[in-house]
Amino acid sequence: MTGPEREARRVYDELLTRVGEAHPRPRIEPVRRLAELAGSPQLSYPVIQIAGTNGKTSTSRAIESLLRAHGLRTGLFTSPHLVDFTERFQIAGEPVHGHALASAWDELQLPLQVVDAELQAAGHGSITFFEALAVLAFALFADAPVDAAVIEVGMGGEWDATNIADAEVAVFTPIDLDHTAILGPDLATIARTKAGIIKPGATVVSAAQQPEAATEIIEAAADAGARLFVAGRDFGLLEDRLAVGGRQLDVRGFHGHAYDPVFLPLFGHHQAENVTLAIATVEAFLGGERPIPEEVLEEGLAQLTSPGRLQLIGTEPTVYVDAAHNPHGAEALARAVTESFNFSELALVVGSLADKDAERVFEELAPIADLVYTAPVDSPRTLAADELTEIAARAFGEVPVESASGLVEALELARDWAAKRQRRAVLVVGSVLLAGEAIAHARSEGWGSA
Repeated sequence: MTGPEREARRVYDELLTRVGEAHPRPRIEPVRRLAELAGSPQLSYPVIQIAGTNGKTSTSRAIESLLRAHGLRTGLFTSPHLVDFTERFQIAGEPVHGHALASAWDELQLPLQVVDAELQAAGHGSITFFEALAVLAFALFADAPVDAAVIEVGMGGEWDATNIADAEVAVFTPIDLDHTAILGPDLATIARTKAGIIKPGATVVSAAQQPEAATEIIEAAADAGARLFVAGRDFGLLEDRLAVGGRQLDVRGFHGHAYDPVFLPLFGHHQAENVTLAIATVEAFLGGERPIPEEVLEEGLAQLTSPGRLQLIGTEPTVYVDAAHNPHGAEALARAVTESFNFSELALVVGSLADKDAERVFEELAPIADLVYTAPVDSPRTLAADELTEIAARAFGEVPVESASGLVEALELARDWAAKRQRRAVLVVGSVLLAGEAIAHARSEGWGSA
């Protein structure tokens, strides 16, 4: 392990002593207090903030890539990471250096001690993992410095730790049911919480939404005096065609401008929709009066990657990984696999955390599966092996389901099966943690594509 890697690991280990990001606290003022003591770094640059249920990370990455192609020095904050902790903080398209991360973290220690003491004196819990993480990200971007920061909301919106930023542009990817125990039992409640990122006078850019979610966004934008641009009404995806290695898109931006067809090196119609939303966001951020220069659009999309989203991690046999972990994401993934690939047979390696709707996720994946291996996720929050296999057997119906003790065994079994016949492939899916585990294993084994 190199010196920068050791420094990054130290920061991560110290953050892990705090309440984890799976258990957010619905509060914002302690985070504001922490940021204030750290010099309010979130006020040092313009911010684009992205909320939603699915597509947040891919959309965030596309926005950042387009801004960088436009010549801006960018900061990108996304969660969670797949393999390396530094993935969460990117500056100018690269993960933050371990020394810079450690320096910013060390400078945050005194503010953390002060706020933790204040919270404990008031009978409240200390600053959590994600609350500290968000302020750390803002501080890193201020130190860089960046011209603009693209900030993915962790969970919800109104009380999410990232919402201390005064975002110039608030972006909404499709909103669906997820984290219902925390965000609320119905779509309207969830959307109302997410719409809390809209600030007075901001610009709002939204994907097409279900009616209940759309209503909440429209009302929140009106209350804030914010301009609202909606996919299908103010901009949109005109055509999305399969192409070798991805898609070819025709996009209509603001004011009816039709861009020349552009290549997107990602798979799935949902990625075409994510990129369309990103293009509109960048138009809005740059003023909304003129289209993005064609050469900027081409460069921004050509350099775009989306780790953990139908990512190829192995060949001979072919192994893909996808972080889809809720029904909406699984349905989009199944469509993408059907549209983009021509496998003769596909084996799925699946796992799930206990707080996810594993049965509905697996039901959405059933049409693309010829064989399923279950693998518990390497996490205390995993579904137990017996329960995971029972749910999978029920959800996948007549598709054979075999259990494995963990991901490594499941991958060995699935790859052996795939190697026996041409055009067979393996897809690891069901959890972000499982996806990260698969990518790390592929790298350690030298599969050559991860």
